[in-house]
Amino acid sequence: MEVLTSAQYGFYQESGFLVLPGHIPEATIDRCVCEIEKFRLEAAGLERSNDRLDLEDSHSPDKPRLRRIKLPHALSDVFADLMRSDAVLAPVRDLIGPDLRLHTSKLNMKSAGYGSAVEWHQDWAFYPHTNDHILAVGIVLNDVGPDNGPMMVFPGTHKAEIFDHHNNGVFAGAIDLQSCGLNPDDAVALTGPRGTMSLHHARTVHGSDLNRSDTDRMLLLYEISAADAFPVAGAMSKWPSLEEYDKKLLCGSGTITPRLENVPVRIPQPQPESAGSIYEVQANAGNAAFAKATR
Repeated sequence: MEVLTSAQYGFYQESGFLVLPGHIPEATIDRCVCEIEKFRLEAAGLERSNDRLDLEDSHSPDKPRLRRIKLPHALSDVFADLMRSDAVLAPVRDLIGPDLRLHTSKLNMKSAGYGSAVEWHQDWAFYPHTNDHILAVGIVLNDVGPDNGPMMVFPGTHKAEIFDHHNNGVFAGAIDLQSCGLNPDDAVALTGPRGTMSLHHARTVHGSDLNRSDTDRMLLLYEISAADAFPVAGAMSKWPSLEEYDKKLLCGSGTITPRLENVPVRIPQPQPESAGSIYEVQANAGNAAFAKATR
């Protein structure tokens, strides 16, 4: 183990998540927050979402509302450097091994008073692989409490089935808790001061309510897999070529020998007409667990 204790490792294996309070240095968080302002200014010039920025439904050019920065590691050296730092990668290596590949990155901007909810889901439903040594690293860029839309997880669900994320026969990227036998009172909120880092297994059920507070909740996410986990055909993972795939290696070595494990899989097909982000996919969900922003 590089940085985690045996107790932390055991907790992750049993619960499917781990929280490291104040793990990222304050100076690094300050650089991230400053960088975000560039994207806020960019959003002010947009009428609709594009391949860089995802906008709230209530966005307008004169009242810009940025919902997500897509692939921040590809748009900013600040986020790329943090992604490749030992602060991020050492805990991941402790949990899923020395050879790591980036799956994707995103920065969810849950702004005060209206930041959109994310319905309950398992990341694995979007991108099943040959093995499930895949997790998401979340870094909060401002203090997160119970009222500003913290990520919430259901402990132990990474050991359960892959729940049905379809609605009317179309992939909707969300589950219905009641039909899955899950009680919302059992969910755990991942709160902490700015710089807190969480890690959750790709099969752990999670979601977040809209931001009802006067405080922003900005969450930077890096989704990382073991290098020998390869996407299953029909998943939402992009596969342009082996050369392009290996450009996503973060540390260690690649392979052309996938590790095959007996993991449950549902293929996220057919896709909805609009599938540009999880927010667009989940617009097709059935019974919403969280309210929509009204202002």
